[in-house]
Amino acid sequence: MSVTRKKYIVRLILRCMILVLCIGAYFIYPESFWILEGMNFFRGFSAFHILWMIWVIDMIQQIIPIKNKLPLGSMKLFSNRFRPILEKVNYEALRSYIVTTTRSAYEVFILWCGLLAVIGGLYYTGILNKPILFLISVAFYVCDLICVLIWCPFRLMMKTRCCTTCRIFNWDHLMMFSPLFFMGGFFGLSLALMASVAWLVWELCIMMYPERFWDKSNLALKCSECTDKLCTQYCQKLRK
Repeated sequence: MSVTRKKYIVRLILRCMILVLCIGAYFIYPESFWILEGMNFFRGFSAFHILWMIWVIDMIQQIIPIKNKLPLGSMKLFSNRFRPILEKVNYEALRSYIVTTTRSAYEVFILWCGLLAVIGGLYYTGILNKPILFLISVAFYVCDLICVLIWCPFRLMMKTRCCTTCRIFNWDHLMMFSPLFFMGGFFGLSLALMASVAWLVWELCIMMYPERFWDKSNLALKCSECTDKLCTQYCQKLRK
């Protein structure tokens, strides 16, 4: 098992613990969710401030090309993780690849918007409240690593080989925090808006530097060059 995969397993365990603690707070100490209201973020301090900071740092790492140990799947948009192939790139095939994967990506996007419409409808009809929206986002926070480490429905929908080549790898925060758009307030909107920025940077880089996202033009994305080994359950045979 790779070092990166071990780290991600630890992260998944920690995220599950965070979800359990947040659910416990909802039932035992519901007043702790005061931070979700308006500008209450600036009127005190709680554990939710720490969680907010962790999420913000994660998103900053997706926007700024910091030299770190994050998986290539998340960092392939940056030039410092690009390894051009030695032979000439087939730009017609590259364009076809980008068009096909983008079409699949936005099919996923439409389905996700449908799910958000349901969540928003339940919120505006009073069935869901702000703490429940927050818990939904934390549940998505856990599901994000389940997709990476265990099973990913998006991989099946998009026919993606693995996380390293995934067209929507950095859509994770947008998917996590999109339910927070509905609740308003600084806490929710700041996370949702920053997630939108991270998503926009990713999408712009795909348009401007498509060669970084295709394993036929970026040597680093080939299975034989993989160092992360996050998706061993999918690609083990291909690495031999």
